[in-house]
Amino acid sequence: MKQITTKDNSITYHNEQYDETYHSNSGAIEEAQKKFVDACKIREFVKDKYSITILDVCFGLGYNTAVAIDNILAVNPQCKITVVALENDMKILEEIDKINPNIKSYVLIKDLIKKRDNNEFNIINFPVKIKLLLGDARETIKQVTEKIDFVFLDPFSPKKCPELWTDEFFKDIYTIMRPGSKLATYSCARIVRDNLTKAGFSVSDGPIVGRRAPGTIGIKE
Repeated sequence: MKQITTKDNSITYHNEQYDETYHSNSGAIEEAQKKFVDACKIREFVKDKYSITILDVCFGLGYNTAVAIDNILAVNPQCKITVVALENDMKILEEIDKINPNIKSYVLIKDLIKKRDNNEFNIINFPVKIKLLLGDARETIKQVTEKIDFVFLDPFSPKKCPELWTDEFFKDIYTIMRPGSKLATYSCARIVRDNLTKAGFSVSDGPIVGRRAPGTIGIKE
């Protein structure tokens, strides 16, 4: 798996099966911060909250989760954080121990991948709990019992990985989200927005990061 240094000096990889990188070349950590954490306004949410639950779809190297944890604990160190992550590629998880991104909470991600029990990884380091389910996200989403406040939707592009951008998959995500919760993704493709709408989401523009087009925010009203 080819390692690539992005413009913010964080590491990503090129996936040969999908012929795409796991992150934008403009900056892998920047993408996690702006396209997901900032887009969902997570820092504002946790100011007066006792807990937060995040679904990280296509966990990859764990940047989105780790950056979110850094932001949450910076604002509210006592906030209980639960992350449920979905990933089907063990090869990318095996790269985690080889990199050292400038993310304080990344030590939790490294610890997580050492805690495998069959197709599930778990770590509890109060106030953080992370559960990672390994397998096809269309199947593992059905195992999620937690009620979700925010969703980071980060598969490969709709052209390369259409199965994770369907209205059926989005409906499964929608079902486990709390009313008023948000989904963030980097794609603004018409089919993505149409399928989010079919699944019940209210759709709006997300931030513009590293390219001309905005991301997408889906809200469960």
